[in-house]
Order: sequence, then C-alpha cells, then structure tokens
Amino acid sequence: MPSPVTETPAAASDLARAHFEAMLGFETDCWDTHEGLKSPSRDFVLIDVRSPALFAAGHIPGAINIPHGKMTANRMGEFPVGTTFVVYCAGPHCNGANKGAVRLARLDLPVKLMIGGVTGWLDEGFSLTLAEAPQLARPLAAAV
Repeated sequence: MPSPVTETPAAASDLARAHFEAMLGFETDCWDTHEGLKSPSRDFVLIDVRSPALFAAGHIPGAINIPHGKMTANRMGEFPVGTTFVVYCAGPHCNGANKGAVRLARLDLPVKLMIGGVTGWLDEGFSLTLAEAPQLARPLAAAV
C-alpha cells in the first residue's frame, strides 16, 4: 500500500526538471538574495512591498520600500530599462509580494519573488535594519 507521499507517483524526470527550472525563473531564496546584496555589481533591486511603517520597523538591508499599490508605470519608470526586481513581504503567510510581482509583470518588468520574505530572512539568521522614519525610498544608481 503506497504512502500518502507515493500515492500519486512522482512526475517523469524530464517534466520535473522543466518544472523546477521554470520555478527558478519566478523565485529566488533568502540566501541567494543575501549573497547578491553583497556583490559590488548588484544586478537587481530588492523591494519591500509592505507599508512604510512596517518597512521602518525592520527591513532587509539594501531594500527599498515601494508598497505594491504604489508600483505604477511612472514610479517604476525611474529605474533603468531591464532592471530586475526582487520583491518580498512579511513571509509565507502574506501575499503582498505576489501582488507586487503581478503589478511589475503587468508593467512588463523582470521580477522574481524572494520566497520566505522577512520570516525566511530571519530564519536564515540574517538581520533586519531600521529606518528612522517611514518613507518611500528612491532608486540608487549603485543598486542596479
């Protein structure tokens, strides 16, 4: 009698490979984001899509705050064409990053979701930084 795990057989290897390779085009994880933020030639912009108050209370160092509802063509047009955006929110219990990713994709911008959000970041042992006052950060030329 199969277990609940094998009751539905695993996908064929070619299908599994295609599925998981495709997922990497949609997502990144906290560890890879952390490593990417250390690069002197950072090739993405990290966006915290939560409210300015939550951003001020603690966010990932190097992130800027653009709540998903503020992701407009005008606002995102401030970034160089071809910028890749990585979005995150509170964690797996929050769909704000998904909403931000949808908005950016609708604007035809390259986007990935950082799985785990703040919860995953802290679970990896990384720390948050505080902002002195809630604000919407402006893009930094060095961040792209």
